[in-house]
Amino acid sequence: MTGTSAVRQDLVLTPDPRRVVVKLFVPGEDAALVRSRARVLIDRVAQLDDEETGRLLRDTFHRFGTRHRDLAGTFHHHYDLVRHRAARARDLSPTSRLLVGAYFSHEYAVESAALCNPSMVAHPDQSGLDARQLRVAVSLRQIGEGHLSSIGFATAVLGPGRRLSVADRSGPLVIGRRMGVRHRRDLLVAGLIEEECDNEVTATVLDALPDRYDEATFERVLGGLPPDLLSRSTGPRTLEQLRRTNTASYATTFPADTALHQRVLWPAVPAESNGLEDARFVRFTDETGPVYRATYTAYDGRRIATRALASSDLRRFETTPMRGPGARNKGVALFPRTIGGRHLALCRTDGETIGLTCLDGENRWQDPVPLHVPRDSWELIQVGNCGSPIETDAGWLVLTHGVGPMRRYAIGALLLDLHRPDRVVARLPGALLSPEEADRDGYVPNVVYSCGGLVHAGELWLPYGASDARVGFATVPVTDLLAAMVVPPLLGDGPA
Repeated sequence: MTGTSAVRQDLVLTPDPRRVVVKLFVPGEDAALVRSRARVLIDRVAQLDDEETGRLLRDTFHRFGTRHRDLAGTFHHHYDLVRHRAARARDLSPTSRLLVGAYFSHEYAVESAALCNPSMVAHPDQSGLDARQLRVAVSLRQIGEGHLSSIGFATAVLGPGRRLSVADRSGPLVIGRRMGVRHRRDLLVAGLIEEECDNEVTATVLDALPDRYDEATFERVLGGLPPDLLSRSTGPRTLEQLRRTNTASYATTFPADTALHQRVLWPAVPAESNGLEDARFVRFTDETGPVYRATYTAYDGRRIATRALASSDLRRFETTPMRGPGARNKGVALFPRTIGGRHLALCRTDGETIGLTCLDGENRWQDPVPLHVPRDSWELIQVGNCGSPIETDAGWLVLTHGVGPMRRYAIGALLLDLHRPDRVVARLPGALLSPEEADRDGYVPNVVYSCGGLVHAGELWLPYGASDARVGFATVPVTDLLAAMVVPPLLGDGPA
């Protein structure tokens, strides 16, 4: 391997089955043959007398009330989602309606199966620290029953030196509330191009939409389509595609009094129904100021899609799809600033090569330029990035992962030219972090993997997932890491 390796911290984050959210539960919909039993269940609750109804509801709040925020509000919401099944909804008392909501709810432990694949960025709140410390936000992939992933957070403080402390993660979790967003016409255009959906219906809609529009405007434009266009054989299918593409963009917001570790980004659209995976957060800065951005993989059980998050405060998040050939497959990582006026990202569109892609004027990520192909024995199966590039005086430091024999994942590093990041100027000749005996057992054995680190006080801080079972932290002096890098064999004007 290499003489330079990261030093592991003693602190480890492990999955906590007490971290639970309340989800809608509809009996019968979880069976192989779907047959909702909602109506008969509501009828059974309605037949309970007032005394029994009150006793059951009090007992439910006693058992679960302290584990969740505004449990009554959640029960009200779940009742509203199923009340159309009630034969005499108006006859149900407020207590009965709450109890119906309780019967249509269940707890879900967001990280009961695994906790892994973290990224790390500077926290929006740096108050109360001395100059040698940095508060950071750590994003986490949480995996629960059914291999369903969501995005969670932790807060930590780095320094002085290699000291690390992670804030307590207890308290009720909150799933963000989905909000409307002002949609972008260019993203709708890019999505329709991606789906090869171009006909007179889409052309008419796009011509009528402004550059920014809300949901009401979108539906008004659809409602005003000429009947002659809608009567064509492609009409209904095109309307469905337009709506599906448009709803891919949305916003999520959390109450102002929730702590970061209590916030859970949960699947909100069909494309994410089987999970949000491997968020790569970065603090992006341009002339308008800093903003948090991230990419993640959305999974619907059959297909994957790359999506982007943007937030000014890690409390309100705007979600948009990423389009174009450079955004295909997994592992897109955004640069923390523009270079030469261009938005750049690392990617792996072929499943095995690290590439560099650029955002064009139509908000589509272009075909990538290859940067690094599997070369060494520890990475011969495939390579990819471990988060956004980190800017140093020597160049863009890119943490990589490689897959070797027995699907063993290890972490390495590349250095890209600061002004021409399509040029690899140096690479670590071996792995920076590899699975040790303490890392190798878990949900997915023999894996160390990160979605992004940062530099503080001359140290590279590297959070990593260990075998998809827990999260560890490692450090290495940046100067030592750069000194251990070598000029790649094919160094020249093009990629190496």
